[in-house]
Amino acid sequence: MTAGVRIGVLALQGDFAMHAQALGRCGVETIEVRKPEQLADVDGLVIPGGESTTLLKLMDAWGFVPALEQYHAEGKPIFGTCAGLILLARDVQNPRQFSLGLIDVGVERNAYGRQRESFEARGVATLDGRRTPIEMVFIRAPRICRLGPGVQTLAEHRGETVMAREGTVLVATFHPELTDDPTVHRYFCEIVRTGHPTHVDASSRSSVSGGASTTDVPPTHSRGR
Repeated sequence: MTAGVRIGVLALQGDFAMHAQALGRCGVETIEVRKPEQLADVDGLVIPGGESTTLLKLMDAWGFVPALEQYHAEGKPIFGTCAGLILLARDVQNPRQFSLGLIDVGVERNAYGRQRESFEARGVATLDGRRTPIEMVFIRAPRICRLGPGVQTLAEHRGETVMAREGTVLVATFHPELTDDPTVHRYFCEIVRTGHPTHVDASSRSSVSGGASTTDVPPTHSRGR
């Protein structure tokens, strides 16, 4: 299904290796991206979780900001998880900080509490019109507190959006790479493979019905954000 697709994982800081492994299990070629010029060699890009302020400093030092803006302008898909979501958001609070503004959402950093308040959950995502069970790991997760009119909710937890998409940009507040569930990575691989953005009007931006999780358990993983 994904033959010939090459996806990069931004490998400056954070859990990039876990994303590369998850993508590999989906049957795509992956490379770790450490320099802006490597973006020309990949069909899609994952920006992993980690520590958003540290990622920003490293991205600025290596000249990634204009390169990523150009990458998005060319219609190349980008998937941001946790800190990656923060970097892609239109606006960030708690505290306010620079972000790329490539998806029209507002996020609140560390909204789910400290490391010891992290948890795992099972939920349902609506992907390509089909309801699909997913596993989610929340570690010092941000909260999506505002959705722009062109943003589609793909999954919820306790009535709040935890996975969303606008065009070729996909974001999640949780860490799909820390589970054995390939659903979310496969979905991103399909976005990359088809190269067709999904345009969502306001009437279709309603939250997914029944998407809240049924079970929360403490995670065994440890990641900063």
